[in-house]
Amino acid sequence: MTYTLDYDVVKDFAPIVLCAEAPLVLVAKKTIPTPDLQGYIAWLKVNPDKASMGTVGVGSPPHLLGILMQKQTGARFTLVPYRGGGPLVQDVVAGQIDMTFINTASALPFVRDGSIKALGLTSLKRIAAAPEIPTMDEAGLHGFSFSLWAALFAPHDTPRDIIDKLNTAAVDTLHDPNVRQKLEAQGFEIPARKQQTPEALGAYQKAEIEKWWPIIQAAGIKAE
Repeated sequence: MTYTLDYDVVKDFAPIVLCAEAPLVLVAKKTIPTPDLQGYIAWLKVNPDKASMGTVGVGSPPHLLGILMQKQTGARFTLVPYRGGGPLVQDVVAGQIDMTFINTASALPFVRDGSIKALGLTSLKRIAAAPEIPTMDEAGLHGFSFSLWAALFAPHDTPRDIIDKLNTAAVDTLHDPNVRQKLEAQGFEIPARKQQTPEALGAYQKAEIEKWWPIIQAAGIKAE
């Protein structure tokens, strides 16, 4: 939906395995008027266009999540594009911008030293790397979820026995304790075994397309 491609992202690939997912966390400057997400959304709704949300560019996950948050809450705030996550987080810490969605690995050092506030994770459940941070659903924005996800695909005509061999090798690697520990330390979550089949990945990709493509299309987002 964002790029003009010379291939079909569904028909031209065969799913192998969903490897890992990483939610983002909504963080805000420490001087926001309320300490929790529910209170902050209420403040945003009665103070339209007074707050700003940083993104890392048009079509980026924080941009899409900002649009979705406005759609679900009715709040209005300015979306401000940045060239990268580093300058964006620094401006939230400095109070130059009010909030952003960012990966947990980048956010946690600032959250834990009190430089910024963590209002909610976009995951469906709390994560091992930050069990103290509630999900967006727990914090009051029900059904609000998103994960960056990585998966393996092969060309669409790859024989099924090859797909199965690759799936087994990948699953074995992902369930190695050392691999799991390293991924979880960076804010990634390994899917449950039943979610690591080719069929489960195909269904997950389909659900993601059905959720996000209409949002991208309605907002008229194109890569610049």
